[in-house]
Amino acid sequence: MTTVLVIEDETPILENIIEILQFHRFDVIGAEDGLEGIELAKQHLPDLVICDIMMPILDGYGVLLQMSTDPLTASIPFIFLTAKIDRSDMRKGMELGADDYITKPFSAQELLAAVNTRLDKQEMLSNKHQQQMENLRHGIVHAMPHEFRTPLTGIIGYASIIHEGLDTLNSGELRTMAKRILEAANRLHRQIENYLLYAQLELAEVEPGQGDVAMTGETASPAKMTQDLALQRASDDAREGDLSLDLINAPVRITESNFQHVVRELIDNAFKFSPAGTPVQIKGEPNGSIWTLSITDHGRGMTAGQIANVGAYMQFQRKLYEQQGSGLGLAIAGRLAGLHRGHLEIISTPGEYTTARLKLPISKA
Repeated sequence: MTTVLVIEDETPILENIIEILQFHRFDVIGAEDGLEGIELAKQHLPDLVICDIMMPILDGYGVLLQMSTDPLTASIPFIFLTAKIDRSDMRKGMELGADDYITKPFSAQELLAAVNTRLDKQEMLSNKHQQQMENLRHGIVHAMPHEFRTPLTGIIGYASIIHEGLDTLNSGELRTMAKRILEAANRLHRQIENYLLYAQLELAEVEPGQGDVAMTGETASPAKMTQDLALQRASDDAREGDLSLDLINAPVRITESNFQHVVRELIDNAFKFSPAGTPVQIKGEPNGSIWTLSITDHGRGMTAGQIANVGAYMQFQRKLYEQQGSGLGLAIAGRLAGLHRGHLEIISTPGEYTTARLKLPISKA
């Protein structure tokens, strides 16, 4: 049975709401002041809270503020009950996280419509989240073993050769094997870091305040950082001649570590999914309050459907192409950009080109 907590200091109104909701088969809990309401919310974890704004001891805004900062009650839908409301009151409530308002006096139909609408929306969000988590679990089961096992196999294999044939290997062979071990170890380390970061991002979305992901900070020289990352990646693939850079600096509102992570993923994708001898063009420039970074490669490209379904642990056409990575790169890049009030856009034509366009707010400082 659906449980509704009603917090209202006027006894006749409280009893009326309880009677209406109970008649329509809701399990209803009543509280006559804000402090009692908060304790009952923690104790019963209701499916919905209806709360009056003007109350003694602790008003509705105080109730909502305390509930929204407590992980136990932060995700419970919240409807304000008020005798009057103007734009500033509504804005204040919405900023605190209110989902809806019911204005006194109200009819039984109005009350039930607001309650059912909010519960239906919550159920839709819950179902969507469950489907996302199911997709995530399915992806982890299929992607994680391969992504961890492949580099680990290389590390073990080369290490075994060195261990068993140390006396017969020359310095050139040892250097080559050591390089391969280092490359495989770096790949494994990066995959582990990506899995951990994505888990933190998921936690931050599901339980705000629980994911340890920095969302404030500044990168003073995004152009220089982008240039360094691009030159290093081009050098690793011996594709210095494919790279073109056109970067104008502007400080952006994102931590340096998160900016580096996003840009590295986008640059790696550009080189990974385009053949040697084709250009990789990187351009960054300020435009008003936004700094835009565009990274274009001329590889296999993506369809509109593939772009729309970009997500964690999803790789396209894996049976046709051998590719490294679990598909986390674009998912993480987009999520990190969004956390910093930025945006990641993918534009592509299959077989021709792909452009990743990262937009970040310029720091006023």
